[in-house]
Amino acid sequence: MRYGYARVSTVHQDLESQLQTLKKEGCEVIYSEKFTGTKVDRPQFQELLTKIEAGDTLIVTKLDRFARSALDGIQIIRELFKRGVKVHVLNMGLVEDTPPGRLILTIMSGFAEFERDMIVERTREGKAIAKQRDNFRDGRPKKFNKRQIGHALQLLESHSYKQVEEMTGISKSTLIRARKDSERAAE
Repeated sequence: MRYGYARVSTVHQDLESQLQTLKKEGCEVIYSEKFTGTKVDRPQFQELLTKIEAGDTLIVTKLDRFARSALDGIQIIRELFKRGVKVHVLNMGLVEDTPPGRLILTIMSGFAEFERDMIVERTREGKAIAKQRDNFRDGRPKKFNKRQIGHALQLLESHSYKQVEEMTGISKSTLIRARKDSERAAE
């Protein structure tokens, strides 16, 4: 059987291109999840590992989709080799359980980990530069400005949370938080 595995790191990223690629490669069963690769407990990947058997092939678009680090990738693939499973990493090719195949795997795993580390380092540097600006605000930008929140809080004086949510698009939890913040500021 040909199994596919697709993963993105956040819920805001799209799995579709990986899923389409795996379907084109003839994967009969595809496991996918939106889960950071730095965690060991990726439920769909763990389930896949329990299902895959000798003679099966695991297909992934890139090595970093199922491995947290070079060492992790090598260990996972070696374990799959011991179980008689073939591994096909689409941007590398079929990884074979031969001395040249294991060498290529080790080198490519190292490059994948290096690339990930460089992205993390560049992100840190960019954030350090951004923090020097006066208007720096860590985290996701606010969806609604103060005027919109203030208007919604005024509406709460004569409407229910559900009604205000329907009128403004501002969620009940955001309204509750904003109301508490305004009460604290008034004290």
